[in-house]
Amino acid sequence: MMSRSKHKQEDADLPPPPADNGDYISPAPRVSVQIFCVTEATASTSRAAAEDRRLAKAHLSVHMGGIVAAIDAYHTAPTPNVIIIETEGHTDILAGLDELASVCDPGTRVIVIGTASDITPYRELVRRGVNDYVIGPVEVLDVVRSICSLFSASEAITVGRMIAVVGAKGGVGASTVAHNVAWHIARDVPLDSVVIDLDLAFGTASLDYNQDPVQGIANAVFSPDRLDSSFMERLLAKCTDNLSLLAAPAALDQVYDFGADAFDSIFDTLRMTTPCIVLDVPHQWTAWTRRALVGADDILIVAEPDLANMRNTKNMMSLLKAARPNDRPPLYCLNQIGMHRRPEIEVRAFAKTIESQPIASIPFDSKTFGTAANNGQMIAEVTANHRAARMFQQMARRLTGRSEPRKKDSFLSPIIKKLRRAS
Repeated sequence: MMSRSKHKQEDADLPPPPADNGDYISPAPRVSVQIFCVTEATASTSRAAAEDRRLAKAHLSVHMGGIVAAIDAYHTAPTPNVIIIETEGHTDILAGLDELASVCDPGTRVIVIGTASDITPYRELVRRGVNDYVIGPVEVLDVVRSICSLFSASEAITVGRMIAVVGAKGGVGASTVAHNVAWHIARDVPLDSVVIDLDLAFGTASLDYNQDPVQGIANAVFSPDRLDSSFMERLLAKCTDNLSLLAAPAALDQVYDFGADAFDSIFDTLRMTTPCIVLDVPHQWTAWTRRALVGADDILIVAEPDLANMRNTKNMMSLLKAARPNDRPPLYCLNQIGMHRRPEIEVRAFAKTIESQPIASIPFDSKTFGTAANNGQMIAEVTANHRAARMFQQMARRLTGRSEPRKKDSFLSPIIKKLRRAS
């Protein structure tokens, strides 16, 4: 039996997952948004928000003049799906909203950006059809969140979180990490999840989950006109109660060249029915792999502790941070640590170069990982208490923003805490 001190040492290697603080913002659908600003600061912020990945499908335009300009514009033009109005503290916003309602099309959603000095009761704004009220000055994420929340909250649909896992180099075990993390998300978080194997020629997800589906991702990407929830449901292979697989054909009878937006409709369709989607992204740099990574809600890069992996991880982290300035930065983990006779870059040196710590350092264990791969099992199914299995579980919680259930304190806890402070 493993000693308690050894368990404690291993658990210390696992960074604790943060609590889900409600910072997840689901992408907006294909809608038109017009913002009427009073201040140049709000206009500049709104233009920056238009570049955010979550508004990639929205058509957002920025105008000056506030509610007066909006009323003038809609006397002669149809209204968009969303109107955002910045107010001035001294104006009568209620009278302006009444006049705006007279020229608005039914179904138009309205967001008001107010000031701390506004005295208009919120219930009066709601009575006039205002969907959201934000106190300025606003930041980029305030604008993004106010638009996206209109559709994720007001529509009775699920908008799933998308997690992309990619290797910094070929052969680093990114697929193994992706499949184990997805399995723990489905079992331990727990969330209904789908793994999408995007390596159409050489994907291993069907082998790792011991599945032999006759349909999968190829049927979806080559039939874009048939995509709907029912069609996608027929393509999924059931792995566990909460986990399904959109498998790669792993066949070489055709070449898999895709445009940048080839998988957009697949992702959008699955987001509407699945709380969590894990993308197993192959190690290649194309327009569609870059788009899949930039469009994901969270990114995990898997690397081994050598020079090429360190360089590639740093390059990928830098590009993805720049492409997603309003998102959490990508995460990375180190895999196959401690391989016999292999020179390795120390974790501390690797982290110093990347300028962040890995969320896990997974030990090399050829016997356990090889047994799991050959049997079509996850590490936790081979050895439930394996150190790597606990790491995958922690990573699953970290990537989904779900913390461990907090243990209830005993009734003596307050007394014990006081005694400790006194000592």
